[in-house]
This record gives sequence, C-alpha cells and structure tokens, in this order.
Amino acid sequence: MDPNLRPVIAGFIPLLDCAVPVVASELGFAEEEGIALKLVRETSWANIRDRISVGHFDVAHMLAPMPIAATLNLTSLAVPMKAPMLLGLGGNAITVSTDLWQQMTDTGADLKGDPVSTGKALASLVFSRYSNGNQPLRFGVVHPFSGHAYELRYWLAAAGVDPDNHVEIAVLAPQVMADALRAKQIDGYCVGEPWNTAAVSAGTGRIVTYKQAIWPDSPEKVLGVTQTWAERNPETLSALLRAFSAAADWCASPENAGHLSGILSRSDLLSCPLEICMPAITGQMRFGTGEPEFSVPGFLSFSGGTKAVPMPAHGRWFFEQMVRWRQALASEEASLQAEAVFSPQIYRTALGLDESWLEPAIKLFDA
Repeated sequence: MDPNLRPVIAGFIPLLDCAVPVVASELGFAEEEGIALKLVRETSWANIRDRISVGHFDVAHMLAPMPIAATLNLTSLAVPMKAPMLLGLGGNAITVSTDLWQQMTDTGADLKGDPVSTGKALASLVFSRYSNGNQPLRFGVVHPFSGHAYELRYWLAAAGVDPDNHVEIAVLAPQVMADALRAKQIDGYCVGEPWNTAAVSAGTGRIVTYKQAIWPDSPEKVLGVTQTWAERNPETLSALLRAFSAAADWCASPENAGHLSGILSRSDLLSCPLEICMPAITGQMRFGTGEPEFSVPGFLSFSGGTKAVPMPAHGRWFFEQMVRWRQALASEEASLQAEAVFSPQIYRTALGLDESWLEPAIKLFDA
C-alpha cells in the first residue's frame, strides 16, 4: 500500500447498492482523494453493526435506520453514529411465491406493482387464512431496523393487515431470501436487488410492489460511521465523501450500466449472473417469469452532489416508524437525535456545497 494514502476499512453487504464504495475502490476514485480503501464483504447486517461498533470497520455500507438505532441505544453494541451520505435511493421490492401471486391475481392484484391494489389482494388472502385458523403467511426482512421492515409493514398496514398478528415476519440475510422462498420456508420477502430478480429468474417468485412506489426517492443505504471515528478523522472522512460522491455520479450514468453490472456480478462481490444485476441498474424490470420488461424510473438510483445529502426529515421518518412499531418510545429528544444522525453538515462541508443551494431541498424534505 502506498504509505502516502490514508487507510480506510469499509464493510459491505453484497447488494447492488454497495456499488458506490465498490466503484470508489475499483476505479480509483478513493485513491485520487488520497484514500487506500479496503472493502470487506460481510454476510449479515448484524455483523456490519457489530464490527463497526468494535472498530473492525472504519465505515460501512449500512441500512439507513441502523445508525439511528445505534445512536438511540436500541440495538446491541450500540454507539453514537452518523450517516453523512446517502449511498442509494430505492432498490427494494416485495416478492412473493408464484403460488401466492397466482392467488393474488385472482383477487385483482395490479400487474405493475401498484401498492394499493397488491396490498388489498394480499389482505383478502391473509384474512381468509386468519379467519379459518390456518397457518399465517410468513415474510422475510433483512433486519428489524431496516427500510425493508418498515416498507413491508407500511404496505401491509395500509391494506388493513396487522404485521404483528396477521402474518409472521422473520429476519434473513439478503442473499438467502430467494433460496428460502424456493424451499417454501417463507411466502414472500422484502429485500434489495438483485435478490428479487433472482427469484423471478428462477421462476419461484414474483415482484408485487417496490420501494419507489411506497416511498419515492427515499434513502435505502447510507455511509455509516461512528461519531468517534468521524471526530477523530475529519479530513479522511471528507476525502472519502468526495470520492464516494464522484463514484456515485459514475454509477448513475446510464452509459456505465453494463460496466457496473459486470463489476458487481463478480464472485468476490455479489457472485451472481450479470443478467440478474442489470434490470435494477437500468430500470428495465421484469416482475414475473416470462413477463415483458417495462421501465420503472428511479427503481434504484445513485447520485453524488446534492442528491446524496442526508436530510433531518429522513431521520425523523425512520424514528417515527420505530415508534409506530414499538421499537422505541416517543420522545422529542430522541427525535432530534435521529434528525442529527442525518445532518447534512459533514457532507456539505466536505464537498464545499453552498448552503443557499441546499436550503430549498432541505425545506422540501422537512415539509
């Protein structure tokens, strides 16, 4: 390693939205900012949480609500954290078994993923099972403090389904979701791409709705960093944010979609066929086996600059979900702490972004 470069160890989970740190490392964006970025692939979000807490990782590709849960001492090995940059927007979907999907279409489920229509169709099946005393449907999520868990619960609750009583929700690693569906251990799941497309490609699953339809342009993954590391390494963090912003802009360019898919599909990263990575990156999705592709703008998006700025309103929404689902007690102090985790200041300073330029966006998110 070049002794003039500052070493940074980053943990990540094999999902398409690990693209920003991967590209920053692979294509030299980190090195251009004086960073020797070492990536470590992990198998679960719990491992990411634990290893950054004890100092094995300097930073991590992280579920957006996780730094809040750690800061509020709602999870094990909790430490105060910051989320100084958004790494990806969207990218999640809810997939069910092909058998369950057939039953949903019989009750009018929309073919293009409208969450109201698909939610109502599922609800009718859930209540039929519940009233007959049958085994409830079982869904997988990647972590209790995740956008996946909140999106699944939000979707179910909007259709009148009580996620804690009418169905079962289990925690599974993202990369085993499609296999668990095939083995009939679960009836459906909410996960990031490409693990929804993996089930579609295998003919065992069907995508019923997706994050962009439930909460448009919302943060999915963030750069997670402990407050202690951020305070001790401000220049290194600033350089890393500049590198990640440049890498995110590269990832967002349509002309790089094929190259990006090829990188991510490698055996040391996602270890999956390139054709499974491509749909979400290009926005050309196929929700079911043998069905035609169609465009879903913003299904998964990357961007540096102002679009990667964390907003206090993001932190507040995640905290409200924690309160709603009895993971946390309502508190104005805790809400302000959650907002502070998503403060834009570190990122804005690192990139030299003019405050007046960002103010309209901040007001929009806070509205």
